[in-house]
Amino acid sequence: MGTNSVLLLVAERQPDGRLVAVAERADITRLGQGVDQSKRLSPEAIETTLKAVERYAQEARELGAKGIVVSATSAARDAINGRDFIDGARARAGVDVEIISGVEEARLSFSSAHADFGGQHPLVVLDIGGGSTEFIYGNPAGEITFRHSFDVGSVRLTERHVKTDPPSQAELDAIDAMLAEQFASLPRPPAGFQMVGVAGTVTTLAAVARRVAPYDPDLIHGAILSMDDVNTTLHRLASLPTHLRKTVPGLQPKRADVIVAGALVFRAAMRALGVAEVTVSDRGLRWGLLADRFH
Repeated sequence: MGTNSVLLLVAERQPDGRLVAVAERADITRLGQGVDQSKRLSPEAIETTLKAVERYAQEARELGAKGIVVSATSAARDAINGRDFIDGARARAGVDVEIISGVEEARLSFSSAHADFGGQHPLVVLDIGGGSTEFIYGNPAGEITFRHSFDVGSVRLTERHVKTDPPSQAELDAIDAMLAEQFASLPRPPAGFQMVGVAGTVTTLAAVARRVAPYDPDLIHGAILSMDDVNTTLHRLASLPTHLRKTVPGLQPKRADVIVAGALVFRAAMRALGVAEVTVSDRGLRWGLLADRFH
């Protein structure tokens, strides 16, 4: 459960030890709406998210899941009433929620990316969420050499900076300047590295750039996004008001109001590290959590 969305992964172990997805779901519930200012989860956001948790836990059990792990990230970390949400999940869905740190979130996201793309080159993994963005550097052996979580994400930046629809150039410039200042503290990445982007902002930009609708993970996982792709897609989305953005092929309507800020984070990260292209991963934190707890 992130700031913006709730994701379900049910997997089955094969005779050779591989974990294969049986079901995957995603629902945008916006748990972290308003948390940046109020530091509280709203009753409406809690209720919407708990309904998704109930539904997902029931589906997992019906499919025969013998172990269920539920994690929460940035919004639950920041909210002073996060305990209300945790207690609600236990009472209504019979699950215990783990609030994981930004450092742990980074480790799990890197583990997932390394499983699919690691081994030959050093990796830099970029995980853009609704409330935070993680950078993780690692060597070909899978050992993490640097990780940092920044309190910038698609929902948080939209709430802080975007007041017009579509966003004004001044608002876009303000976000760009702030991100450039924050990411300037990143150390130089390892020589010959490959950059991998995970989570909803990245996969959505890939789907929009390639007009993948309905969404097909097989067409997104491993796709390459160039800087030209990102600039073209960002310009297109930023020029549209939200009600028209919702009609863009490849873009979930519930993500339409925050995707521009997310795209700005993506572009700023590419600029900060000096990369011309990014490999897209459809398997983020949830796959890292699966491997960590059950493999």
